[in-house]
Amino acid sequence: MDNVTFPQYLYFTIFGKGNENVKALYFLITILAYVLIIFLNVSILMAVLMDRSLHEQPMYLLMCCLLFNSLYGSSALLPRLSADLLSNTHAISRTACSTQIFVICTYAICEYNILTVMAYDRYVAICDPLRYHDIMTQRKILLLIFCAVSYAVFFIVIGVYLSGRLPLCGNKIPGLYCSNWSMVRLSCVSTVINNIFGFFLTVTTVFLPPGFILFTYIRILIVCRKSTAEFRGKALQTCLPHIVGFVMFSIALFSDIALSRYEPGQISTVVVLIFSLEYIVIPPLLNPLLYGLNLPDIRRRMLSVMISLKGCHRISSK
Repeated sequence: MDNVTFPQYLYFTIFGKGNENVKALYFLITILAYVLIIFLNVSILMAVLMDRSLHEQPMYLLMCCLLFNSLYGSSALLPRLSADLLSNTHAISRTACSTQIFVICTYAICEYNILTVMAYDRYVAICDPLRYHDIMTQRKILLLIFCAVSYAVFFIVIGVYLSGRLPLCGNKIPGLYCSNWSMVRLSCVSTVINNIFGFFLTVTTVFLPPGFILFTYIRILIVCRKSTAEFRGKALQTCLPHIVGFVMFSIALFSDIALSRYEPGQISTVVVLIFSLEYIVIPPLLNPLLYGLNLPDIRRRMLSVMISLKGCHRISSK
């Protein structure tokens, strides 16, 4: 009875017994995406870390947190997904499943929290530029980052505990990875507490941050409307990467949330694959391009590194 209600292993059913050539193609795409994510994010991180003049600027510190979070989130899924594409069992232990839930959920919440802090940083820089360095001190930025991460870890630990204590009536997960909702669906007992906690977490982590970000940009638009065309151009240049990144992540996250509310089989497998991977793959690929290569200081640093490497190659070839 214990083995039935508390299964040691869970099984992903979405992989099935499809064409092996197709699985091999998916495997290559997954590996390529993961390698590209690592290369892009690490390159920008190294460019910032090697330039001491960028260390004390809040914008670059927050950008590094966002890039590191991209590496953290994608590493929770893509290596495991690659292994599943080559495997015939697609089994995962319940402990590993809970760990995957923890990492993916903390990644998503930290992403939104960091984007919220970045919106506040842009708001102060544009709406109160004379006091920017007095308000956005390095100590305050580190405190905001600590709060953003701690909030995610604290509440996801509670969520994982609540789902981990549930006895399960099945061991089939109709998805690419473990999610809190997929675990709750398999429960043999009432999940009222889980549902209440899930609703609270959704409101505080998915709806409040976008609301605050929208408020900051309304204030920024009001200030820009009263300013010169040159000021508006500079404000748009600094805010555009954040706006695009925020919109893309929000669309991807809300697509995944909407997908989780449908029963297995109601949506085609292709749509499930796209919506499931979108918010874990697209932002980590997009963030380095938006926040890194789009900034002049980063471009200059990357160019200097490339010139240095080229010079070293010429010396070694001689």
